[in-house]
Amino acid sequence: ALAAALPGATIIPAHPVAGTENSGPDAGFATLFQGRWCILTPPADAPEAAVEALQTFWQRLGADVEIMDARHHDLVLAVTSHLPHLIAYTIVGTADDLEEVTQSEVIKYSAGGFRDFTRIAASDPVMWRDVFLNNKDAVLEMLQRFSEDLTALQRAIRYSKGDELEALFSRTRAIRRSIVEQGQDDDAPDFGRKH
Repeated sequence: ALAAALPGATIIPAHPVAGTENSGPDAGFATLFQGRWCILTPPADAPEAAVEALQTFWQRLGADVEIMDARHHDLVLAVTSHLPHLIAYTIVGTADDLEEVTQSEVIKYSAGGFRDFTRIAASDPVMWRDVFLNNKDAVLEMLQRFSEDLTALQRAIRYSKGDELEALFSRTRAIRRSIVEQGQDDDAPDFGRKH
């Protein structure tokens, strides 16, 4: 769409994978891109010099740059970003629906897990509406996979399959630790909050 709107211009999509639940220029800060990934998805006919110049631009902002096919990008981001947002929006909505039943206890007693998990539900609703509608195929594919995994987890709980649960939790704990080890998060107690 951008190439059609700007005939003759060199268009190289880039997706900096950085930020917070806040949006807009006022949400930026000097170290926003340092140590974070920026994914470039150049079209097949993109001039190599232009791709290299854009890569250098993002690296000078402190980002690590990865080049990948646009379809692959959409699948990766569907599971690492879009699905977590969808789940966060859903669990907050479920908690809100339960408010009448629990007489405000769901929100009142929100422990760290609920609070931390749902932080991203404060993200810009217009932006995320557009993300889900524009990456619909990849989101639906990952949502189907997640739904199948959730059903398997539900069965393990229902039939008291503790070994299956522990194996899953051990595997996913190791993945979480690798995220910290790769510098994509901080392992400071209580997510580095100052008390």
